[in-house]
Amino acid sequence: MEYCHSSYSYQRRATREVMVGRVGIGGTHPIRVQSMITCDTMDTEASIAQTIELAEAGCEIVRITAPTVKDAANLREIVKGLRERGCDVPIVADIHFKPEAAMEAAKWVEKVRINPGNYADSKKFKILEYTDEQYAAELERIRERFTPLVKLCKELGRAIRIGTNHGSLSDRIMNRYGDTPLGMVESALEFARIARDLDYHAFVFSMKSSNPKVMINAYRLLVARLGEEGMKDEGGRMKENGDPATYSSLIPNPSSFSWSYPIHLGVTEAGEGEDARIKSAIGIGSLLHDGIGDTIRVSLTEDSIHEIPVARALVETGNRKPETGKRAERCGGISFDPFSYQRRGSKTIERNGVKLGGEELIRVVVRQTTFDKVAHKIDRLGDYKPEIVYEKARVREVDPRDNEAVRQVNAEVEPQLVTIREDVDLPVIVAFRLLASKVAARHPILLKDSLGNDEARMTNDEGSSNDRTTKSDSGFVIPSTFDLRHSSFLHVLLNAGTNIGSLLCDGIGDAILIQGEEAPGQALRLSYNILQAAGSRIFKTDYVACPSCGRTLFNLQTTTARIKEKTLHLKGVKIAIMGCIVNGPGEMADADFGYVGGAPGKVNLYVGKTAVKFNIPEAEAVDRLQDLIREHGKWVEPAETIGGGAETASL
Repeated sequence: MEYCHSSYSYQRRATREVMVGRVGIGGTHPIRVQSMITCDTMDTEASIAQTIELAEAGCEIVRITAPTVKDAANLREIVKGLRERGCDVPIVADIHFKPEAAMEAAKWVEKVRINPGNYADSKKFKILEYTDEQYAAELERIRERFTPLVKLCKELGRAIRIGTNHGSLSDRIMNRYGDTPLGMVESALEFARIARDLDYHAFVFSMKSSNPKVMINAYRLLVARLGEEGMKDEGGRMKENGDPATYSSLIPNPSSFSWSYPIHLGVTEAGEGEDARIKSAIGIGSLLHDGIGDTIRVSLTEDSIHEIPVARALVETGNRKPETGKRAERCGGISFDPFSYQRRGSKTIERNGVKLGGEELIRVVVRQTTFDKVAHKIDRLGDYKPEIVYEKARVREVDPRDNEAVRQVNAEVEPQLVTIREDVDLPVIVAFRLLASKVAARHPILLKDSLGNDEARMTNDEGSSNDRTTKSDSGFVIPSTFDLRHSSFLHVLLNAGTNIGSLLCDGIGDAILIQGEEAPGQALRLSYNILQAAGSRIFKTDYVACPSCGRTLFNLQTTTARIKEKTLHLKGVKIAIMGCIVNGPGEMADADFGYVGGAPGKVNLYVGKTAVKFNIPEAEAVDRLQDLIREHGKWVEPAETIGGGAETASL
């Protein structure tokens, strides 16, 4: 199955055009930026004000939650107020659980987002066995629930997003396909087939997950499956000369296959601060690099206005011209499975007394100049110190297009640490994919975030201080250690997250080197945070936190900050912070513990996906969460030492 035009040259996937009010998605349109307001939908004036603020910041489509029919009905007043004030940004209604709310919302907004996992199905984590007949009966029930909305949207000219979330797959899907990218894709295709049967095509897909690896695999699989579906005739048989291998040749002409629907990209529950931006860059940036994606939303547990500059910076990488492909030869294939993660099988070697490759940890490499700047405080850096010095690591630098250089490396019996030469004029992801496909698997690979020709290799004049903090509009300190308004470091961060993170999720890489950031503290922190966000090396507490919306039952920003203050030292523990039941328990994915809004002022606590404490007063909930972590043997007392985590240490 093919998921993109080529793994070695950029060409954006061609799609149908879907109009959302005045804004076109897909087709010849640029990649669109979306966001979501955070206030109560029944607060008309606040909803209008937040929407206008987002639109003025460059947001092209705004989403508003509609959890009840009453909320959906108030969308009429919100849209009316926006249009009276001269704001014509399209509005999307976010629907969960209630088809009746979707039917009401479709009367007033330009687009309706539904989640297949909870629109007509249930999520009770039941283990059931479905016969084919029972499964077919369930599909017919879904058809009955979904058809009225499709007909109404077709009549009124509304668009729909079929938005699958990894954490909210229905019990029916879970029991047939498992908690997998395949399950996510099949869940969406079930709804798409219903829409197509009704000759309705104004829809887009999304495959969101808080885990970038799952997200990337799911989107790739979706696009490949859409390509296959487009090759079939009305009887479901492959058309003559319709082998999926020809999918890439059809991409420039979307009319040549009928399933070319636009794609909405997003990493759900990314959290806040530097970690959230890195995770978003890994998931969104890597897919944009492969030409996948027509509209994006960066989900941050911050004021929504902060999402826009991040999204627009990522879009810059996607709205680029197709590459001719002349700089990177077409090799026989790729070294990785694009639909299922598996680390490349290199052999273990030792450099500077540190083992890497094979099943060893992915290591952090620095240049000698960086090491010299932190050498006097190595004993205070804890787990977050430089591990290998580049100039002492006997690194073999190769141009993967130089067949003789590749032959010499492959002739070495002993595994060598290999990387890309600085003068190679290829995009980073292309260069390392090509290297991995041509160098024998036994040789470990050192990834770089940028090459000598890369624009990210810059003198970061304003960005040379080691650590920065900023405050959101609500006044709380974001522990991201960089200024969210500082575009140069944001560029470095997104570039590094996209390049290195994408390759790590492809299973490529045994060590990493950050070159785009000269400040040693930021470069080290960025290295470890990329490894953490990619799920390649867990060295600190991992947080899954949803962005605020009108459903949220407590202040997510201040609550997340309080929980982090108490738990940031818990190495390897994953905590989910969810504002309401829609985003929990399913959306908590593989979290160890969950903090979920259950009712106004009340919190439910989870172990895994099981609720164990109910209706805890919000004032007591953080302390009770600590007690719960202790009960399950995951609590350790904070170390009273100088230094600290990769986010907080003064390097």
